[in-house]
Amino acid sequence: MTVERLAAAMAQGEAWGCNTTSNSSSLLFKTPSHGDHYRPLLHIPAGFSFLLPSKRCRSRLILCPKMSSSGETSFPTVTTVGISFSDLKDKNSDLSMKIEEGFGSNGLGILSVTGVPGYSSLRKNLLHLAPRLASLPDEVKQELEDPDSRYNFGWSHGKEKLESGKPDILKGSYYANPILDKPTTDASLIQRYPSYCGSNIWPSSALPELEAAFKALGKLIFDVGLMLAYHCDLYVSKGMKIHKDGGLESILLRSRCHKGRLLYYFPAEKGNSDGFSMSSWCGWHTDHGSLTGLTCGLFTRDGVEIPCPDNAAGLYIRTRSDQIVKVVYGKDDIAYQIGETTEILSGGYLCATPHCVRAPQGEEAAGVERSTFALFMQPDWDEKLHFPEEVRIHNELIPSNALLTFGEYSEMLLDKYYHQK
Repeated sequence: MTVERLAAAMAQGEAWGCNTTSNSSSLLFKTPSHGDHYRPLLHIPAGFSFLLPSKRCRSRLILCPKMSSSGETSFPTVTTVGISFSDLKDKNSDLSMKIEEGFGSNGLGILSVTGVPGYSSLRKNLLHLAPRLASLPDEVKQELEDPDSRYNFGWSHGKEKLESGKPDILKGSYYANPILDKPTTDASLIQRYPSYCGSNIWPSSALPELEAAFKALGKLIFDVGLMLAYHCDLYVSKGMKIHKDGGLESILLRSRCHKGRLLYYFPAEKGNSDGFSMSSWCGWHTDHGSLTGLTCGLFTRDGVEIPCPDNAAGLYIRTRSDQIVKVVYGKDDIAYQIGETTEILSGGYLCATPHCVRAPQGEEAAGVERSTFALFMQPDWDEKLHFPEEVRIHNELIPSNALLTFGEYSEMLLDKYYHQK
């Protein structure tokens, strides 16, 4: 098939999925004349994978070689939809097509913001502190733990459960609220929702520079996230009525329980952390908050920054059509993922997707560390959530048509994924 014929066919229908065998792949295509039937549009020889275009970006079909040897994978690599910071801060910009492409029902639930002033240096300042934090003496790190919050403030290592139910010892985390050191002084709220209402813990003596670096990066990602939330509300309002103060921007502005997480992935022995599991560094999950801001991971060996030693390592997302893709974005970009709470409150106009992180494999990955940062922007603990009749995520926990506060909802998930207090 010629490029011209491919472009003409794409203009008449919608790329829908793929068939993959050990010898070849076929891009399946649906056209109006075929109804719900699909026909092969493009034959792809063995040794190549492809990027499926979204319905709003017909030209983004990309063939790329498959990985081999220790990094073998047959999954396409997709670059996130990008929005420039200059466009984002302009409230008159119409970003609805970008929002739909990244966050809509056919999107990956992720997009990135480019060109954010000051971001690059703040990212490096904080991520370079993660190995130093993890290497503090055990007795110092123990003083930074907060069991009462289920280790959701301060240092946490081996407290979260993996998909297998075993403790996650592959990474350490440091949790803090970058906006408020003490969200509330109400003792009853602190007792009821310790993971949100507790106070920050900082290693003032052992690593005094952590506090300022953590807050500076977290506040910047939060501010940019609010700009993105404004444009998300404009997009959603075209399809459904948003009640006064019920939009994503308003919900995040009035919340007191945003949470930053500095992550440090320990180097694996012989470069093999969990066999060849795709979710070897972080298991499959869907963020339960509203909007998650992500930095690109920083890889180091013996304290020296290096490129990722395995092209197959990184963030993977499972799409609505059950396709798995590897997602990439620039190291100086801030990525944002939709959480399931926003999917619920937006009536499905903004969609969350399951994702995982794959560790580097092979000899070159031996001794490699990874540091990254995530800001979980989420509703206040007393924000009421109206769950639909059909609950798509966590339906084993959440009854149909339930009315729960975000605090109640979160505690259910913490009971499942963390050890009891």
